[in-house]
Order: sequence, then structure tokens, then C-alpha cells
Amino acid sequence: MNSLTNDWVGGGENSFASTSIVVLGANYAKDKNTWENKLDLAYGIIKTQDTPMRKNEDKIDFLSKYGRKVTDKLSASALVNFRSQFDAGYKYPNDSVVVSRFMAPGYLMASLGFDYKPVEYLSIFLSPATGKFTFVLDDDLAAIGAYGVDPGKNVNPEFGALASIAFAKEVFENVRLASKVDLFNNYTDKDKSNRKNTDVNWETTLNMKVNRFITASMGFNLIYDHDIPISIYETIAGEQVQVGTGPRTQFKQLFGIGLSYNFKK
Repeated sequence: MNSLTNDWVGGGENSFASTSIVVLGANYAKDKNTWENKLDLAYGIIKTQDTPMRKNEDKIDFLSKYGRKVTDKLSASALVNFRSQFDAGYKYPNDSVVVSRFMAPGYLMASLGFDYKPVEYLSIFLSPATGKFTFVLDDDLAAIGAYGVDPGKNVNPEFGALASIAFAKEVFENVRLASKVDLFNNYTDKDKSNRKNTDVNWETTLNMKVNRFITASMGFNLIYDHDIPISIYETIAGEQVQVGTGPRTQFKQLFGIGLSYNFKK
């Protein structure tokens, strides 16, 4: 939150931002069988003095992975991952143009492969057989071919290879680093020249525990998907003007201080 009184001479405006994050996990291990589940939810809003309330964070991410051990460090595994968002997003500053909704886009990934864990805090999952489905269940967005789905259709099926690397460890006392990168290559793209491109989704979060209830966190999310057109702008006569669309790397940063509670004993 930022509050200014009597026209702060350095410039600025009143603002308020709030983000709620919920991370739930449930794991099972017995004999040679393991089953890992994680649900990662986030929703944030921001309000400035001269603009209406907007969302600045919106995430639904569910991961379930079953494994049966081949050796102590290697398992044959099946993985399911679902990602979407709760609420509609708009092409700000235009609040009337919707660019996203729940399940527009939505992503479902199902994989068969091997999970290698050389140490407890590192997982390397490799799959030569992965189905990736991109959903756009909003007819207006589907009509324009948003998020790489063919115009007029609601789903884009892909089949390819997945590499998913996850690291989670307390690197210093009360400082925990979690990082996960997913790399997907589509074997079956209708455009053969596009089969060499790799989709990237990389998330990293650093959580620092101040005391039992207060934490500070920072992180970033990098996304690249060659199928998703991003607006390209150039500065013309001192103004940002859209000159086209094309594949681009998306990058989001996060820093915050908040209240937290860990239910794990």
C-alpha cells in the first residue's frame, strides 16, 4: 500500500495492492510406490488513485505425479498437470477488451516417463510421450485464434517430449528456494519448421521467514510459447505504437511481504 497526502512533490499517487497465495501438498510413499500432489493458487489485486481495481496475479496450478521405483533414485512415472486462472483479464488500459478467462486459456498436460531423484530436493522428469492440450473455452477468443488454438476451435492438441526439472531446498536458515522449469517440444506441429521450437515455463520463488507468521518473498516467471502471438510495440514520435505481433518471451517479477502459516508439523 502507498498513501500520499497534500500532493507529494516527488510525484506519485495513492495505491493499494494485495495478493493471496495458497500452496497445498499431499504426498504418499509406501514400498516402491510414490504419489505426489501439489495445488498452487494465487490471486492479487491492485488499485491506484486514478484507475479502477485490476488483478495483478491470477494462477491455478495443479500437479499430480505417480511413480513406481525402478531403483532407489529412478522411478517409472505418470504425471498430470493442469494450469489456468480464476478471473477475466483485460487489455489494460482498455477495460472492455477481454484477453483471458477461466479455461481461456487452460492447459492440461499428461505424461509417461521416468523421474530421477539423485537427492531429495531435486527431481528430473523426462518423458518421450506427452500430450499437451490448450483450451480456449471463450467463443470470442476462440474466434480470433487466441493462444495458438486454430480460429473457431476450442482446443489445440499437441504430442511431444517433456523435460521437467524441480528444485526445492532450504538454502540458508529460514530461506527456501523453489525453482521449476518445464520444457516441451511438439513432435506433431503441422508447421514442420516449428517442431524445432521448445515451449518454456520457468518459475522460481525465494521465501524468507522473518518469524512464525511473517515472510518476505521474491520470484519470477518466464514463459515462451512460439504459438502465442505477443503484441510488438515501437516508439514512434514519442509514443508506443503497436506494429505487429509475434512470439516473444514473457517475464513476470514478484516481491512482497505478508502473513503466512505452515500447517506442516
